Amino acid sequence: MAPPPPFTVEQWMDKYETTAKYNIAETCCASISVDELVSLSENKDVKASDLIDLSAIQHYGEIRGSIPLRNNLSRLYSSKVGTPLPPDNILITPGAIAANFLVFYALLKRGDHVICHYPTYQQLYSVPASLGAEVDLWKSKPENKWLPEFEELEAMIKDNTKLIVLNNPQNPTGQILPKPLLQRIIDLACSKSIPILSDEVYRPLFHNITPMDPSFPPSILSMGYKNTIATGSLSKAYSLAGLRVGWLASRNPEIIERCASARDYTTISVSQIDQQIAAFALSPETLHSLLGRNIQLAKANLELLDRFVVKHDEYCSWTRPVAGTTAFVKFEREGRAVDAKAFCEALQEQTGVMFLPGDVGFGDEWKGYVRIGFVNRTEVVREGLEEVRKFMRREFDEVPLCE
Repeated sequence: MAPPPPFTVEQWMDKYETTAKYNIAETCCASISVDELVSLSENKDVKASDLIDLSAIQHYGEIRGSIPLRNNLSRLYSSKVGTPLPPDNILITPGAIAANFLVFYALLKRGDHVICHYPTYQQLYSVPASLGAEVDLWKSKPENKWLPEFEELEAMIKDNTKLIVLNNPQNPTGQILPKPLLQRIIDLACSKSIPILSDEVYRPLFHNITPMDPSFPPSILSMGYKNTIATGSLSKAYSLAGLRVGWLASRNPEIIERCASARDYTTISVSQIDQQIAAFALSPETLHSLLGRNIQLAKANLELLDRFVVKHDEYCSWTRPVAGTTAFVKFEREGRAVDAKAFCEALQEQTGVMFLPGDVGFGDEWKGYVRIGFVNRTEVVREGLEEVRKFMRREFDEVPLCE
């Protein structure tokens, strides 16, 4: 196993987010305190101090995750018409990043072939490559509203293809793989017994599509194929990144057992205290208010960003996001992409606004693109975009262009 290459997204965030005045690169819905979480609950008799059992001995607890937390996740993944997902088919991990790593570590070996939906979070293709797998990128098309071509996926399949990796909703574009396309992917994978990993960390933050829409994508676990794995966390859609609680789930117990065995070499268990708060957040009394708060925040802030893009349509282009917390916006001048790294560095230095350059975070081909995280608190997004507006008027002409 070779070490993966530098994790450019995380390095950029680590370098700039502590000094940003307006962090509009953050991919989490505006984070909340435990007090705020309690205020969202329908149970008004609960106090923040009630969420943690201070008398409980702090041993490892249930190694695979607390029973209350896995029961709540089981409820989320069990559709009204489908087969319920047993709590034993869920593993709790320190964030979705650990869940994804466990899947790769457990299922892949040197010489395997992996196909990864792209652009996406760097972990999803760099870690398989570091394990010795051959990785092909199944590329979304910006000219086609970020939809990839199914025929290209078909052509990528090899005899040694051992995993298809999806990111749905997609980071950084805020787009989805619609249900009809998902079904074709599953039918293809099923015909060749290829497992699918779907990173669903931005699920269920859908703000411009409803479950009544035929394109609305259900969780991969609801599509009838046993060899699927979904990963998620409380970080993005649920505003609780500081808890470091994530999970992986599958309808195939053999996959769960392989991941559980790999887990023994990485993380014994997740903090009992964090899991107690997480179970409360995902309880029926709290979940709907918490998610409702974040969907409304996403809708309100997306309107602010939409107005900014329209006002600067001479320089900006995008496909408006339908889900998640991120937008991928291309900045151009004189028909040429701007140097996104230089743009983001100058923007933060002069205004305190933080964006993430696309070619830094997602690959050299995304020149001129920046990822904007628009689900911070509304006043941060509003004030930040106003500062960007001023920069566009006064300084944008000085931003260098790409060669």
